[in-house]
Amino acid sequence: MSLEHITVIGAGVIGLSIALALQARGLPVRVIDREGPAAGASAGNAGAFAFSEILPLASPRMIRQAPKWLIDPLGPLSVPPRYAVRIAPWMWRFWKASWPAQVQASTVAQTALMRRSKDALEPHLEHCGLTHMLRHEGQLQVYEGEAEFRAALPGWDAREAAGIPFVHLKGDEVSAYQPGLAPSFTHATFTPEWQAISDPRDYVCVMADRFRANGGEITIARAERLVAGGVETSDGVMRGRIVLAAGAHSHHLARTAGVKIPLETERGYNTTLPKGAFELKRQITFGGHGFVISKVGNGLRVGGAVELGGLDLPPNYARADAMLKKAKRFLPDLDITGGTQWMGFRPSLPDSLPAIGPLPGRPDVLCAFGHGHLGLTQSAGTAAIVADLLTGQDPGIDLTPFSPARFSRLT
Repeated sequence: MSLEHITVIGAGVIGLSIALALQARGLPVRVIDREGPAAGASAGNAGAFAFSEILPLASPRMIRQAPKWLIDPLGPLSVPPRYAVRIAPWMWRFWKASWPAQVQASTVAQTALMRRSKDALEPHLEHCGLTHMLRHEGQLQVYEGEAEFRAALPGWDAREAAGIPFVHLKGDEVSAYQPGLAPSFTHATFTPEWQAISDPRDYVCVMADRFRANGGEITIARAERLVAGGVETSDGVMRGRIVLAAGAHSHHLARTAGVKIPLETERGYNTTLPKGAFELKRQITFGGHGFVISKVGNGLRVGGAVELGGLDLPPNYARADAMLKKAKRFLPDLDITGGTQWMGFRPSLPDSLPAIGPLPGRPDVLCAFGHGHLGLTQSAGTAAIVADLLTGQDPGIDLTPFSPARFSRLT
């Protein structure tokens, strides 16, 4: 095993989880990031370890819903008109990934990665001293009427086949799990093994502190291009093996090595409300409206939805406002004043699976990006897999569905 430095590009939840896993195995590792720890999507997510979310975003049901959602510029799915032409090839791949055979294959792969990630989480938290930040409150998926509930049942059948526990609720059972919901929510499903972190930004920052305390170095520098034997940065060339975990910016770096990976940016919006806004028992997912309400720190976070708009367009905070107004309608006692708005970039691949493994033509570069909404959820598992690959061990999972080279077969 070489003792040359491994450079992890990205100081988000994926990159720092990987850095700590490599450090724990005695490998010399450093981290670079354009802004520093927790500067991107890792800070503004809902804080959930959503191990039950095994279904790909690309699915026949999503394709059926998409036209209705796209009509509403503030709805659960939006494509800004000026970005529509640019994203058309990605949407074509997304459509192909929604074919039943591909959905089944993606579900099997996602289930395997979720199991690996769930198994890896507790050891990771113990190693980092973060076990106290974990909440075990479950999650409530709510439905407006029986028709919406029944439309979701095939997804729950797939989760049942994967051994994921849940319980369906209706009527007064729903309000027993979460008082204060509008009466239009007549059905719900509770997933008891859903876990959450108390504050995703603090979680990543504590990991950064742990990495530094163990002798690791985090450099604020821009990774500009992959070069032979390393990466050229704004701080000079860093030699050695590379782990590419730069989130929504990863495909630009892959392109500097001549590899085109169809990664797009799901721009996520949220509003974090201060303490006392509402007595939330657990995360609530409003699947029909594409957003969630979760506990973050002492407050609440209302956020989600998908805006496929790339990295450069200005934020459209009317989307955050729209979710907040819906949240008030769904939880009439919710105090929506005094909130802080945020927008971040989720790195999304068309088949809903991350890219994990060697970059085509560059065995010295390992990819670990494209987790979409599930970066926090899959961070510990991805870190364990990358550490196994870099130490010559069996990762315990078939990585073929996650290969960065798979997209050449989808053209």
